[in-house]
Amino acid sequence: MKKVKVITDSCSDLSTEIMEKYGIDYARMMTIQDEKESPALLSWSREEAKKLYNTIRGGKRIMTTQVPVEEFISVFRRYLSQDYDIVYIGCSTKQSGSVNTASVISEELLEEFPDSKIYCIDSQNASLGEGMLAIEAAKLANDGYSAEEINERIVSIRKNVHQYVTVHTLEHLRKAGRVTASSAFFGNLMGVKPILISDAEGTQTAIKKVRGRQNSLNELIGMLKKNITDSENQTIFVAHADCDDKEISGFVERIKEEIPCQNVYVGIIGPIIGASIGPDAIGIWGFGETVTHRVKED
Repeated sequence: MKKVKVITDSCSDLSTEIMEKYGIDYARMMTIQDEKESPALLSWSREEAKKLYNTIRGGKRIMTTQVPVEEFISVFRRYLSQDYDIVYIGCSTKQSGSVNTASVISEELLEEFPDSKIYCIDSQNASLGEGMLAIEAAKLANDGYSAEEINERIVSIRKNVHQYVTVHTLEHLRKAGRVTASSAFFGNLMGVKPILISDAEGTQTAIKKVRGRQNSLNELIGMLKKNITDSENQTIFVAHADCDDKEISGFVERIKEEIPCQNVYVGIIGPIIGASIGPDAIGIWGFGETVTHRVKED
């Protein structure tokens, strides 16, 4: 049986340390600032992240692209030529066209490598929700499971990922087309901090409004606590968009007090998600009951 390489993309927000630990690679998307394209690298430093978020704070919009065709060809061929099968876990198709592009590229590459397999999975999530699934897939690959078995497992658990995120405003997401106009209005009321989830189809939607920042952080923990399962055997994932260190450390301490877990992982929201969600967002992720909520279209 062939070895399996798990590949994700810039939306997964996994750190270099985590990807090296589990043997995960990723396909780079692109950011566009002042008409200049740059690869959306997840190996960036805290200082580089702060520079991006300060740019957005200053009123400048940063555009993003899906994974370019050439990037998929380069990354996939690298591992196919080493006799790997591939499991690519991409950002929700409700937010990016990368999975669809990868599927087309895979068909072409399999003509060149007919003895190989490539599975392109719509994670129906983004940020560390997508990253969590990539980690689970990599654990299975490291345990010797086949690409087909990994594909079946990840598809079966992708609706068990629970995401709860709060932002100061939904305006950045509205401009990027990541939430509906009505959701953006709902989230921009004076003093109200929206809580976003990824629904059963992978659409970002504001599901609740909470008055005040601290109340919104408490709500994130409370919602995950209500819906998480088998927390004692999980790592809870946290990501933020250049938030204050004291705020993050306090948030993590509250999680540990409220939800028994193996560990709390803290990461930075990467350049693609960050350009869409804006500064000072905080999210929390864990596995739980099947997500059933579906957004109502405008």
